[in-house]
Amino acid sequence: MTTGGDSPPGTGEAPIGDAPALLVAESLESVRRDIIACARCPRLVRYRERVARERKREFRAEEYWGRPVPGFGDPGARLVAVGLAPAAHGSNRTGRVFTGDRSAAFLVRAFYEAGFANQPTSVRRGDGLRYRDLYLTAAVRCVPPDNRPTPAERTNCAPFLARELQLLPEARAILALGGVAWEALREVVPRVYGGDRPDTPFAHGICVPLGAGRPLLWGSYHPSPQNTNTGKLTFPMLVDLLRRIRASYEPGARPPARQT
Repeated sequence: MTTGGDSPPGTGEAPIGDAPALLVAESLESVRRDIIACARCPRLVRYRERVARERKREFRAEEYWGRPVPGFGDPGARLVAVGLAPAAHGSNRTGRVFTGDRSAAFLVRAFYEAGFANQPTSVRRGDGLRYRDLYLTAAVRCVPPDNRPTPAERTNCAPFLARELQLLPEARAILALGGVAWEALREVVPRVYGGDRPDTPFAHGICVPLGAGRPLLWGSYHPSPQNTNTGKLTFPMLVDLLRRIRASYEPGARPPARQT
């Protein structure tokens, strides 16, 4: 399995069975370029650029990324994890998904503990982080005010997520990090893999089969400080879930503990 570094190979709407033909015309790198160039949502463009201009005092000397943030990771990944959106002073500052804030610190340490990352920290692009068997992306690519993208903004970003999933043909599990990512995936997975829209409500540890030959859809609470500081999501909870997910697709693994 190859690994993903800081220049991720990162976006159509053909069924997954058409992936070989799609790969001729498109790659994760082309998706990455399209994401970075996107200006579809005026509210998000204004906000991401204002945050980048004003900056947080702690990071006043840094140059903020201030653009949409593409996915990052292993193009041969069997696990695809999907977050909500860039944090104002995390990914919107650093330019890499789940990098440079407290949510990133918690999540990447769990990825490392479960064997998906080569180091337990994600501080900045170029810090040496590599994901193994994991591709990390988001439902929305620009930082939204109050972490609340509008339905229209989520719809505008959905094609990027669909294109990434189409270009990750080894995926055996898709993990939604939080309810917003769960809802985004419920809309996207039918256009990528076929079948009906999943109707299962979000819950931590939930696992929904998408059909024979298709990935399993998993849910986890988002690793935000609001969840981790209150104990709603603990480090052992997340590591245990990641290990269960890996066990679901490793040869000879037992079925997942929870399915619907």
